[in-house]
Amino acid sequence: MKIKLPNMNNPSNPNPQSWERSVLEKVLLQAYQEQRRARIWKLVWRLLWLVLVLSFVFAMVAGKNKGLAAAGKEHTAVISLSGVINSDNNQAAVLRRGLEAAYKNGKVKGIIIRANSPGGSPVVSNIAFEEVRRLKAQHPKIPLYVVTEDVCASGCYYIASAADKIYADPSSIVGSIGVIGGGFDLTEMMDKIGVKRRLKIAGDNKGMGDPFTPETPEQAAIWQQMLDQIHAEFIKAVKLGRGDRLKEAANPDLFSGRIYTGIEGKNVGLVDEMGNIYSVARDVIKAPDLVDYTPNEDFSRVFGRRVGSGIQQGLQGLTDGWW
Repeated sequence: MKIKLPNMNNPSNPNPQSWERSVLEKVLLQAYQEQRRARIWKLVWRLLWLVLVLSFVFAMVAGKNKGLAAAGKEHTAVISLSGVINSDNNQAAVLRRGLEAAYKNGKVKGIIIRANSPGGSPVVSNIAFEEVRRLKAQHPKIPLYVVTEDVCASGCYYIASAADKIYADPSSIVGSIGVIGGGFDLTEMMDKIGVKRRLKIAGDNKGMGDPFTPETPEQAAIWQQMLDQIHAEFIKAVKLGRGDRLKEAANPDLFSGRIYTGIEGKNVGLVDEMGNIYSVARDVIKAPDLVDYTPNEDFSRVFGRRVGSGIQQGLQGLTDGWW
């Protein structure tokens, strides 16, 4: 802010002592104008955030309305199974809600679970597997297929094995029927730097898995027993879902945790045919129109994932002190 001071030696100034008032008036005027500009820019940025949010909501609603319009005629329902399978994403609930909505629509000729996940929680995977089988048994006339995209491995394949058939791209990654658990042993590093762990427990195995405490042979055996048990449940589910399509006798490493391409997966019985959601809807289900039945996620979670944390902070500004 620049203030031009009056010339005290200027004879045209009739009252030299009034310059203080003049300067003060100019200072106050400049401060007022700067505050006004700041308020205007603040309002502009908030309006921009509002436009962005409304555009995002409109795009979601428009996509949903388009799907609802197509749902008035015979179509193929699509439900997405994506991301790491865990309790936060809760794919079991997503699949259950999506399947229930699809089965209620009499225009649905078939259902595709569009799978693209590396796997995750065995608990969530088993719940989803059981729910898919339960709902499928209640509606035997509606075919339910899984179409894998980039990857459908581990827990994702656990769920996929509940479908009537599994389709894959030749380059898809499928399988990985195994269980993994791990950690770090930092005890030698602590010895080298002279740090000792003070861990207080009640129960000999309460500190099992602590990276700063040596693991006993008994604890290692406990871990292995747990992994073997979970693995056995995984194998049982796959065999239940796939039946005699599995070529286990000719492929002894089928349940070893290894992965397969789509082509290899078909050779060992993990995949039925090659295909994608469009070819399966068009050529198998005979209903090429696709309608997305994936339940809408929480708005803040979707917004945060797709737009980024920076815009999330902007959204917070819309609700905190808008006026």
